[in-house]
Amino acid sequence: MSDESHIINKVASSGIITLDLEEIYPVGERVVFDLKPLLWQEIALKEDDLRAFCKEHDWAQYQGKFVSVHCSADAIIPTWAFMLVATHLQPYAAFVTQGDADQLERAVFTRFVQQLDVEPYRNARVVVKGCSKLPVPLNAYVELSAKLMPVVKSLMFGEPCSTVPLYKAPKPQRDSGTSPE
Repeated sequence: MSDESHIINKVASSGIITLDLEEIYPVGERVVFDLKPLLWQEIALKEDDLRAFCKEHDWAQYQGKFVSVHCSADAIIPTWAFMLVATHLQPYAAFVTQGDADQLERAVFTRFVQQLDVEPYRNARVVVKGCSKLPVPLNAYVELSAKLMPVVKSLMFGEPCSTVPLYKAPKPQRDSGTSPE
């Protein structure tokens, strides 16, 4: 006697949509443009020297890259210096921000989350995958949660077979059928 019962994949039939930030990871080289080598005695920035550098520097090397302008020295850098470098990077770089490598990654993901189309997740049960081989910053998960919450039926974190519930949309109130007089 053979008992051939079918194995039912409850996760696959649950209607849960898995959102894996690793699959939609913004691809592109990350570069931190450090102002430290341009400082005079590592303490001050001279405007004429910076302008001369900007005029002569090969900005095309940043073509298509995610670039952050930073100063790794403990020096006071005027705001306009970061802005001046950004104006030279903008025609070439895919993305320009200010900060170190971690801040660059956070800024890249912030922009990605802001541009994410949430319509595919409207009224859906969504699980944001937790394990990642790529360096997805924590802010990406936080900002994604805030963006998805107004449109999803439920939001979870982890794997479809083992999730941590984060949010469940309130059920719509039913009309009792009576009207106030």
